[in-house]
Amino acid sequence: MPKTFAAVAVVLVAAFTLAACDNTVRGVGRDMRETGDAVQDTANQ
Repeated sequence: MPKTFAAVAVVLVAAFTLAACDNTVRGVGRDMRETGDAVQDTANQ
């Protein structure tokens, strides 16, 4: 029983960690897109 609990705990921690990484990667992507848009808008002026 303790091995099963440990395995479930590891899977849950891994799932939450991957979910947090997904949000971070999306945030970086948005920041890069907004920076590119700002540079392009400045160049077009």
